[in-house]
Amino acid sequence: MRIGFFGDGPWAHLALAEIIADPLLEPAFICGRHSQHDDELKRIADSEGIAFSAPQAVNQEPFLSFARDSGCDVFASMSYDQIFQKDLLSIPPLGVINCHAGRLPFYRGRNVLNWVLVNDEKHFGVTVHYVDEGIDTGDIILQELLPIHDSDDYGTLLARATPACAKLLHRALGLIESGKVEVTPQSDLDPVGMYCVGRRPGDEVINWNDPSRDVFNLVRAVAAPGPLASAYLRDEEVKIVRAEMVPGAPIYRGIPGSVVGKDGPWLTVKCLDSIVRVKILDDSLRVAVGDRFSCPRS
Repeated sequence: MRIGFFGDGPWAHLALAEIIADPLLEPAFICGRHSQHDDELKRIADSEGIAFSAPQAVNQEPFLSFARDSGCDVFASMSYDQIFQKDLLSIPPLGVINCHAGRLPFYRGRNVLNWVLVNDEKHFGVTVHYVDEGIDTGDIILQELLPIHDSDDYGTLLARATPACAKLLHRALGLIESGKVEVTPQSDLDPVGMYCVGRRPGDEVINWNDPSRDVFNLVRAVAAPGPLASAYLRDEEVKIVRAEMVPGAPIYRGIPGSVVGKDGPWLTVKCLDSIVRVKILDDSLRVAVGDRFSCPRS
């Protein structure tokens, strides 16, 4: 089965390795992002003798002609950044599929591995689905749920989601090649679903007026390789690399943002309900018990 592959980054590299190793699957072309150069993706294409393209617009000529002439049975997308429109979607006879690191029909859209942590989810999903003219709305082919623990952060979820997506995409291609695909319309799982917008600079700033659990979740949601959570002390930005809940901590009234304990780079800070421990990036900063972080206005 001939495949037109669209992708970028480690997600795409691992998925391609699975596809190339399968004798029943043949990558006809590899399409990388135009917005950023993926040298590894180009290296894989060159070493395997696969045509490579990084067009500015996949929904316009000359890429449409290139895609038609490729003789592909199916297109597969992994971490690609352009929305496929009707003319492109109509080219491969067996359709277009995508792997999304979210539990569809929930967590459509952007930055979903951040949002599952912000929302204190206990699982995150990886889903392979057909691509339609919506955004992450097509029928589901395969879905896998993976647990989230309090010890997880954005980095650990990425480390698990990347290989999981590659393997699930390969499994889905195998089902398509064998003619054994059974799909689930997303509306069968939930009639509404949800959509996540991309996170922007400023979203990482902690609001200490939030409950301690919300602060804990925000810190781990934007941990490395994310931008790191930040807070402001005497108008100086303080980067926070980690947070911990304090078992058995009482709920009491106080001043949110107040530093109520210090142990080296670890600070104990009052939140709306209780306290949370946070580790600052620069432990040379002069922070003392009684100092107050500012609280952004909602």
